[in-house]
Amino acid sequence: MNLVRAELERLAARRFVQLMVVLLALAFAVTAATTLAGSHKPSAEEMASARTQAIAARQGMEAAFQECLAWKDRTVPRDTGDYQPADCSEIDPARQDRLPIASDYLRGVFSFAQQARPLLYFLIAFLAMFGFLVGASYIGADLNSGGVVNLLLWRPRRLTVLAAKLGTLLGMVLALSVVASLVYLATFWVIGQAAGLAGQPDGEFWRSLGAVHGRGLVLVLLTTALGFAIATLGRHTSAALGAVAAYAVVWELGARVVMEIVDARRPDQLMLSSHIGAWLTGEARFWDPQLCYNSTGAFCDGLYTLTWRPALAVLLLLTGALTAAAFAVFRRRDLV
Repeated sequence: MNLVRAELERLAARRFVQLMVVLLALAFAVTAATTLAGSHKPSAEEMASARTQAIAARQGMEAAFQECLAWKDRTVPRDTGDYQPADCSEIDPARQDRLPIASDYLRGVFSFAQQARPLLYFLIAFLAMFGFLVGASYIGADLNSGGVVNLLLWRPRRLTVLAAKLGTLLGMVLALSVVASLVYLATFWVIGQAAGLAGQPDGEFWRSLGAVHGRGLVLVLLTTALGFAIATLGRHTSAALGAVAAYAVVWELGARVVMEIVDARRPDQLMLSSHIGAWLTGEARFWDPQLCYNSTGAFCDGLYTLTWRPALAVLLLLTGALTAAAFAVFRRRDLV
């Protein structure tokens, strides 16, 4: 009998896994139903008013940019009373990520082009939680109940058995995540077409959304492996849950407060949540007041950037180290 197939059947038969799949479907249905109930197809009058407001907003941005340039050239008085940035390029409409569009000024109208990314982030967060809990309960329950011992009587190779469990788990979570995300996005696309606005998603939009989706799937697999590894080390599902709770309270909350009190440099880059955010979004910006302590009166925003490459390196290092430790401990541990 194939070991992977046996593990897949065991995983699919677990009641906790079935419950989590039901909760995933329920969260998806509630989100879709809420969006559908709160949206409507905009009328011609609403669209005309929204276009007028968007044009006015873009003209206002251009006027502010030209006023800033004039202030820099000393062609207007310095005491205008309006704030002007040190670098006018910061408010240059041509350099903004996006300009105001008509859908920004529509109320009660779902726009797929605008809301697809936030909705995808929500799904990724739920799938990451799903993977962590399923991974922890899958191995934790087997270790606690003696199921692993029974399996080793049939296939007496510890590392092979553990690798088969982890590989089957990751494969199932990946397949479920891909199917769920495609159905999820397709549903909201249909809602945008039927009861809202689809927007004008171009090739750049789909590439950007695909990149977020790909990074999200990687994060889901990493959190699944983390839950599996921590539960293996602790021999129980509760070990993984306790480790996450302890980390959040002691480090993300407690240590952050202490580092703010002692004025530590760049505390956000020491937090796992910051690396997760940087990985998902491509980069994350944080504020460090110490960057401006030695400024000589010039403008200083005190921001620094954390990019996705070091963030991914941290996530891979943490997951790899805990997984390797789990295999090493499992190889030598007395399972009885």
